Amino acid sequence: MLYTDGACKGNPGPGGWGALLQYKGKEKELWGGEPRTTNNRMELTAVIEGLKALKRPSRVRIVTDSQYVKNGMEQWIHNWKRNGWRTAAKKPVKNAELWQELDRLVNLHQVEWEWVKGHSGHPENERVDALANRAIEEMRR
Repeated sequence: MLYTDGACKGNPGPGGWGALLQYKGKEKELWGGEPRTTNNRMELTAVIEGLKALKRPSRVRIVTDSQYVKNGMEQWIHNWKRNGWRTAAKKPVKNAELWQELDRLVNLHQVEWEWVKGHSGHPENERVDALANRAIEEMRR
């Protein structure tokens, strides 16, 4: 399992991401941040960094509270790629370099996506939210 979350104080503003990998009773927490970013960039970065931490091709369920990330990967990306990374309105896809990196990483693994409502008491989602906010606080110090 890979649980991910991104956070931003201001949008744009200082941002953080958190990821939690769980496998056979073991856990690994990851977090980081950027001084000026957006919430969507942090949501994407959380998944990217979580997948980068996998040492070999794996079956992984990615649990996110970001419909932007889940819908992007399950629905929108196919048309973006076909349209040369342009939206249906012929505008450049925002965060295209992150979407391209995420697409590359997802294709190394067998991925399932699961959406959970954020800030609703889901224990692992609360943990990755805390990691993302910890990254922002550490950056501010």
